[in-house]
Amino acid sequence: MGLHIGNGMYGLILVEPKEGMPAVDREFYVMQGDFYTVGAHGEAGHQAFDFAKAIAETPDYVVFNGSVNALTGDQALRAKVGETVRMYLGNGGPNLTSSFHIIGAVLENVYSEGGTSVTHNVQTTLLPAGGSAIAEFRALTPGQLVLVDHAIFRAFHKGTIGLMHVEGESNASVFHEGVQNRPYTSKLAND
Repeated sequence: MGLHIGNGMYGLILVEPKEGMPAVDREFYVMQGDFYTVGAHGEAGHQAFDFAKAIAETPDYVVFNGSVNALTGDQALRAKVGETVRMYLGNGGPNLTSSFHIIGAVLENVYSEGGTSVTHNVQTTLLPAGGSAIAEFRALTPGQLVLVDHAIFRAFHKGTIGLMHVEGESNASVFHEGVQNRPYTSKLAND
């Protein structure tokens, strides 16, 4: 079985509640997996599975949706300011736990293990090998959100990086460009 999973033979199945899921504006499927190849990282061409690397848990690639850069360039995810986004997250493994994080967003609702319990306002959520979660957030300001495995060297050196382009009008109450000529103080500090 490990050989099948190690070669990317896994997926994510959604079993919706009888009444369905609450409506959102966008839904995406993001699956993480680790790959162990005979060739070196970045070596061109088809690469055979390396059983010794898999046993040692030293993957050459840790990727979203099956390949390096699968969620970048023309394949980047897209949303508009004000939209609610739902991501169905999975981790095929076969070995590594994922620390899923979106740079530039707060996960407002996270259903760990794909269950019914919800945690609110999460920065990073864990996805065990063979596990899943559902994450929801609102796209609050235009720009580029960056999806990563927050075991951060995996993102920038092994491939678990994706992009979401958010288009729309700026919202200065969320993000202000430029210099402000006053010290930062929180609302609570002024109460």
